[in-house]
This record gives sequence, structure tokens and C-alpha cells, in this order.
Amino acid sequence: MKKTLLILSGIFLFLIAAAASIPFLFKDKIAARIDQEIAQSVNAQVIYDLDNISLSIFRNFPDISATVKDFGIVGNAPFQADTLASLDELQIDFNLKSILFDDYPTLTGVHLNGGSLYIKVLKDGTANYDITYPSEDTTASEESNMRIGVDLIEINDLNLVYDDRQLDYFMALGGIDAKGNGEFTADVYELPIELEALIADITYEGTSYLSNKTFSGETLLNIDMANMKFTFGEGDFRLNDFLFDLSGYIAMPEDDIEMDLAIAGKNNEFKSILSLVPGIYSESFSDLETSGTMDFQGSIKGIYNETKFPSFDIGLTIKEGMFQYPELPRPVKNVNLNMQVKNETDNLDNTSISIPAFNLAFGDNPISGRFMLSDLISYTIDAALNGKLNLEELTSIFPIEGMALKGNLDVNAIAKGRYDSIAGVIPTIDAKMVLANGYAKSAEYHAPIENINVQALIENKTGKMNDFLVNLSQFGFELEDEKIQGFMKISDFEDLNWDGEVKGGVDLKKILAIFPMDDMTMEGRIQADILTKGSYAAVETGRYQQLETKGKMEVDNFKYSSTDVPQGVEISKAIAEFSPASINLTQFDSKLGQSPVQAKGSLTNYMDYFLGENGTLKGQLILNSPKFNVNEWMTEDATTDTVNTEMTVIELPENIDFNMSVAANEVIYDNMNLREVKGNMTLRNGVLNFNDASMKTLGGNIGLQGTYDPRDVSAPKFNFSLDIADLSIAEAFKTFNTVKAFAPIAQNLTGKFNSNLSFSGNLGQDMMPLLASLDGSGLLKIAETALRDSKILEGITTLTKLKDANTLSLKNISIPISIENGVMDVKPFDVKLWDYEANVQGSAGFDGSINYLVNMQIPAGKFGAQANSLLATISGTQVDENTTIPLALNLSGTYNSPKIALAGGNSIETLLANALKARVSGESQALQAQATEQFNAAQDSIKKEMKLKAEVVQDSVKKVIESQTNATKDKAVEEAKKLLKGFLSVPKETKPDTTKTKEN
Repeated sequence: MKKTLLILSGIFLFLIAAAASIPFLFKDKIAARIDQEIAQSVNAQVIYDLDNISLSIFRNFPDISATVKDFGIVGNAPFQADTLASLDELQIDFNLKSILFDDYPTLTGVHLNGGSLYIKVLKDGTANYDITYPSEDTTASEESNMRIGVDLIEINDLNLVYDDRQLDYFMALGGIDAKGNGEFTADVYELPIELEALIADITYEGTSYLSNKTFSGETLLNIDMANMKFTFGEGDFRLNDFLFDLSGYIAMPEDDIEMDLAIAGKNNEFKSILSLVPGIYSESFSDLETSGTMDFQGSIKGIYNETKFPSFDIGLTIKEGMFQYPELPRPVKNVNLNMQVKNETDNLDNTSISIPAFNLAFGDNPISGRFMLSDLISYTIDAALNGKLNLEELTSIFPIEGMALKGNLDVNAIAKGRYDSIAGVIPTIDAKMVLANGYAKSAEYHAPIENINVQALIENKTGKMNDFLVNLSQFGFELEDEKIQGFMKISDFEDLNWDGEVKGGVDLKKILAIFPMDDMTMEGRIQADILTKGSYAAVETGRYQQLETKGKMEVDNFKYSSTDVPQGVEISKAIAEFSPASINLTQFDSKLGQSPVQAKGSLTNYMDYFLGENGTLKGQLILNSPKFNVNEWMTEDATTDTVNTEMTVIELPENIDFNMSVAANEVIYDNMNLREVKGNMTLRNGVLNFNDASMKTLGGNIGLQGTYDPRDVSAPKFNFSLDIADLSIAEAFKTFNTVKAFAPIAQNLTGKFNSNLSFSGNLGQDMMPLLASLDGSGLLKIAETALRDSKILEGITTLTKLKDANTLSLKNISIPISIENGVMDVKPFDVKLWDYEANVQGSAGFDGSINYLVNMQIPAGKFGAQANSLLATISGTQVDENTTIPLALNLSGTYNSPKIALAGGNSIETLLANALKARVSGESQALQAQATEQFNAAQDSIKKEMKLKAEVVQDSVKKVIESQTNATKDKAVEEAKKLLKGFLSVPKETKPDTTKTKEN
């Protein structure tokens, strides 16, 4: 017996040792198989390190587990900047036998441990998770043979952002723990699910429905893959402390989503529903004293698609609710609510809301009311709100840190009827609000705001628009020795009559000390004494004589800065005088960022602008500045260093119509220093027009007419006419990208030039012209210049052996040019190159490429010994060393790397011989004509190629800009990343000699 036990023990130990050794013996084969399957299946950049793959047969015996640490997936364009997956650890389980012996490995389990997933769907439906090769794609080396036999999916501590811009749906979940076991390969199977997560945000069509809530759930899900139907069995779900049950099904057999769901609260305590109220559910929530009952139930049934919405019926009842924080003296009590939100159709507009009665008491201050809304079409309502609040008692229930409040607030409001703007009908209203003896004291400031008094009445006894009345009969407060007080009365909702006054002064720095605002600083004093009376009907028809607005407002030592305006704005003194027709700005001394600005002028139509939906503010302004730094206002991050700033498009409002006269001693724009800048500008309909503008720069003068049109922010346009006089050629090359691209020869030219040039195109997001979009025409005039140290000159000398070809002086040149789609065309023009008559034509591309033909007439003797020997062989003719030789040169390549060749591909010896013979036969002119004809034929092909390239560049820029227009939503993603700590971390760097990066 003992011997038998020893044998069995030995066999058992042998089997354990064998099992333990399998991962080591077959690690290379298994790792290679994983590597092969990823390469064949995944069309994305997959980041992992083979040295970070570990194998174990004991984790999920009898399957073998492969664990990959620091695993990442980065999508292809347009998702190359988005990390789809960044996992601390990815574990996949395989059937061991299939790995070692079968042709078809079987995947049995997936485990995601730590890290993040970012799922992104663009407006056109393109998704970053679509990273498998399509069946017809032959890119993969061979079709994957992997079989799926998954029966376990496990997720631990994973963050997820789902950003669907096609549905306008956004969800951010953090710390997800989930587990599911089932026969995933079957058509119908049951899947037990356990799930925990933090719901950071769920937003649909711009409305946030859930944020900062903890969620957990456990249920048995029946899955019918053939019909795409998912049925919930009995289960427990928790949202914060709110427990509920969810039953029914969701099905997606085709494009529609079918659902039949029922939800019901599982514990009837008031505290559970209270946990969903923002601000109350905190670390001290467990200490909250509560009582009362709650009942919640709801159903959703029907089809969801682009035109239909499921019917629903959701009810919530609260009885005798009470809660109180133990450390605070007063409770919220007598909370009673009966609410039903219902829609029996598939049209969301037929939703009704019914709250027949609700009441609660803040300490000894009761509030009660009702709210009934029939639908979202006629907006028939029946609502009431009555209550008294003692603000000091309120802060004993909901304390505001660092703030003491006092005063009594009475509210009494009733509204009943329907709203129909076309029929001129609104609900009857009788609402009164009185705040008496208000007091606010902040710990940040030594003095309180006192005597805060507000009396307001909103009334409409008949339900007609013209019987509407808002009477703010009193408002005001005192802060130390300063007082603000006034009134405002508005009647007739159609004509919008008003009568109001505001009088007094206020120190903004004191106000912000008492009521601080994040990411903003403001100080200064405002003194106002303004009376206003009139009607919007008079404003619309321009009957300003019926308006009685008058008064004056002064601003002293005003300073403002914020995250949106980090440059800051300072107004040392501003005086505005109000009249019915205009606001006259008699004084305005300011500093915009680091730029001093003085202004005078007037604003008209200001009532229509402030009161109307489409009113346009009109004005006449005179602006002066000794030095204005434009760069400071074209960057997101204000800095005094303007050398390396990144500029962005300047947007212009479309509801402002200003005529401006501008004068500045100095303006800094990009890398240009402009002096004596002056001109007239008109801003109308979002387009800025320049007239009679002029400036001194680069040693000369520039006159400017034209427009800047950023109405399409993704492709801002410009159209300018320039009158240039005595501008330095060398400085123009250093300053203008257009000169660098189209006339790189300028870097080796001295002297100045004049030009009349008109050009148009699009600006990039850096406010620089997109060279591929340029169109233009004009005439360049150069009185005198010299070209030295040019590779083109070196190339001509090397090819032709001409003497004195390394320097070139030019005088009185006129060059006609035109630009179309980023291709500059130089029309034929005559010029003396050295002492030889020449004609030049050709083109230059936005990418720096050149293609020119130079036809020259050169005396034969200038070619030296090679010409003399040829002349000697043609004795007895009328040719000698003064006989002109037609020379045609092709210049191609780029300016810094030119390719110079004789037209037709001849050698210089052959060209001389043919030219001299042609001279004898009288056919010399035909040689250059033939060269020109051949050049023009090739030029047409080159221009077409350049235009196609320009279109590709513009299309690429457009795609980049379209991507940038999603910045707002991308910012929301970034905010979600901050909420989910460590979200989308970049996969850790791996050893360069062992990392496998698959770019399939």
C-alpha cells in the first residue's frame, strides 16, 4: 500500500511538474502564435513587448493563460491621435491543446486589468474600434484561423469613454469592474453579469442626464444573438444609494431599437432617492439623519429611431421626507411629492408632467406648490409656488462656506394657461417676489453688502400678450459708502415697453471679494446715472424720438482678465453719454494687453442690439495707438515673446456694423514691424474691409485695399490689392512666406522693388496664407538689383563656360506674373542678362519648385576656344565671333537645388555647331522657336501636375480644419479624462530591440 501511494505521489508530482514546465517549453511557440494572430487580424498600431508576455497553466486550468503587460492600440487615420486601448495588463485564455496541436487556436477567455478604453464615432459613422481587416482585404498575409470559444469576460479597474458624435451621445465611466460567464459562441445563452462603475458623465444631445454617480448591478441576461435580443432577468441595481430592479428586453433586429422595460425602486426609504441629489451625496451622506418613504416605478415600451420615441410612464412618490446633517441645527422636513412623467405615443412632444402637489419646509420656512404641463406643443400649464425663506435659517441647513446671509424672501406665484406666440397667448400669471433687508458677508472681505432689497411683480390677468407686466419696482444694495438703486418696469409682451432707472456707484473689486468667481479677476469703479423709457416697437421702426434714454456712465481704473482673456484689459478712464439714438463715447483710455488704445466715437441702434434677437450694433469709431501688438491677440497663451507664438483665426461678429478710422505709430504682426499705420476699416456682416490703408515697413511703403472674411472659420478668406513702393527685396524674402515659396531667388538679390499686386485665397488656422490656394496677378518692377552667390548662376557658368557669369546686375525690369491655385505663371518678359539680350518665362510652385525657359542671344566669341575652333571650320562665310548664337536654357528642380540643361538635351558643342550652321542657312530663329514650343508643351503638363498637388494640399488642410472644429467636444473628452484619473495614459515605453509595433 505504501509503495502504491509513493508511485501515485510520484506520478502526481510528475504531472504537476510537467504542467508547470509547459509554459516554459512552449512559450516561444505560443508567443509567436499570438503575434501572428494580431498581425493577421488587427488593422491598427498594436504596442506590446514579447518579453512582457507571461504564461501560466494554473490560473484557468485546463486552459493556458497568456498575460501581456503594457498593451496598447492606436488607430489609423483619422484616429492616429486617439488611443483606443491602453491596458496595464491584458490576459487571454486559450485551449492548450488547440495552441499546441491544432491548426485553429481556440480563444476561451478575456481579462482586461487596469487602463482605459476610448471609443470614438465620427459624424459620418466612422468608428475607431473598426480595426479588423475586411474579408475582401488582401493586406493581411493570410486569413486568421482563430476560433472563438470564449466563456469568460472579466474587467478590473478600467476607465471607458464612449464619444459618439453621430448620435450626439457621450458617456464617461471610471473604475469599471465587471464579470460575465456564458456560452458566448451559442446563438442563445444566459449570461450572469456583475458590474460596478463610476458614472462620471452621460450626455445626450447636449443635455447631461447623469454625472458623478456610482453604479452597480447584478443580473442574469438572456442573449438571443440571432434576433439581437437581450432580456433582463431578476437582478439588483444600485445608483448611489438608490436600489432598483430592471426587467424586460432590448432588441435590435435591424436599424430600429425595440424595448419593453420596467423599473421599480426596491427599498422605499426617502434617503435612497435623496442620494441622487447633487451636493447631498457626499462623504458625510452616511451620517445624514433621514425619515420618510419613497416609491418609484416606471416603464418604457416601443421603438426608438430617428422619428420615433418609445412611450413611457415614470412615477415618483415621497411621503413625510426629512433629512438633517447631525452637526447642523435645522432639518429639511415635511417633504411630500407626487410626480408622474408620461407619454402614451411615439412622439416625444406629447410628454406630460404632473405634480399635483409638493411641499417641504426649510426649518420653519414652508414651501408648497404644484406643476402640471400637458405637452411640449401647446405648453398648457397649471403651476403654483408659495413660500417664505429666512436666509439665515437656510444657511443653517445648507451652509455656504465663508459666507453669511440674512434677509427674508417671500415668493407667491400662480401661472395657468397655454403659450402660443403666433396666437399671442400666454398663461395668466400672478407672481410676487420680495427680498427685504438682505445681507451678505464674506470672510474674504471686512464689510458686508447691506440693505439688499428687491420687489418684483410679474402679472398677466387676461392671458394676452399686451397685458403682460414685469414690475421690478425696487432693487438696490449698499456696500460701505456706496449705493446702487433703481427700478425697471416692462409691459406689453408684443411692443415691449419699458421704463427704468439705475443710479449709483459700485467698486467691482469689493463685489468679487464677496462673491469670488473662478478663473477671473476684475476691479475698478463704475458710476452710473441712467434713465430710460421707450418701447422695442419704436426701436424696430427707428422712431428714436419716442425713446427717452439719457444719462451718463463712467468707468475708472477698470482691470479684467480671465482664462479666455489672459492678456487682460485695462480701462483707466471711459465716459459714455446716453441719448435715445446713440451712445457717445467721449473718452476711452485703455490698454488691451500690452497695447495702449484710445478711442472716441458713437454707437447707434444699441437698443435693437441689446433687446432684439437679430439687432445689429452700428458705430463710428476713431482708434489710436502708439504701439499695438496684434500677435498678443492671436494666441491662446498670451506672452510678451511674440517670436514663437502660434496664431489662431480671429473671428468677427456678424451683428456689428462699424466704420473705423485707425492710426497707429507702430503695429507688430507676426514677424513684421509696421510703422505709421493708418486707414479706414469697415466691419459689416462678419467681413472686415480695408480702405485707403497704408504703412511703412521693410524700408518701403505698402498701400492696401481688400477684405478679410472669417465667416467660415474653417476656411477664412482674404482678397487684397497691394501697392508696394521701394520695398527691400532681401527683407521681403525674410518676412513673407509667399516670396520664399514663389521667388526664392530673392534671398540672393539686393535692391528694392515696386509692385501692383492683387491676390486672394484662404488663410490657415495660423492666419498665414495657404500657398496652395492663392490666386493673383500683378507686375513686379525692379529699378536696379544684383544677383550673387546663386546656384543657378553657378550652374549656367558650368554648363555654358561663359565668362563673368557668377555675378549679374539687372536694371529696369518689369515682370508680369499671375497665380492660380498656388502656381505662379511668369509671362515672357525681356531682360538683359549680363550684356546679352534675353527673354524669360516659366512658373514656380507653392512647394518651391521652378520651371523656367531662358532664351538668350550670345555672341559666338563669348564661348571661347570651343567657338573659335568651330568658326575656323566654317571659313568663307559671313559668320564670325560677333555672330549671335541663340541659347535656350531650361531651369527646373528647386532654386536651392536647380537642374540646368540646354533645351533639347544638346551639349554646348552640338548647340554651337547647329547654331552656326543654322546662321549660315538662315534658320537660326527657328532653333529658339522650337525650344519655346517644346517648353510650352511641357509647361502645360507641369502646371496641371502642380494644380493637382495644390488640390490635394487644400483637401488635406480642409480635413485638418474639420478635425479642429471638433475642439469643443474634444475638450469635453479632456475634461472626462481629468475626472477619470490616469485616463488614456500612453503605454509605457518598451525596449527598442524587443518591442513589437504592428502597423497593419
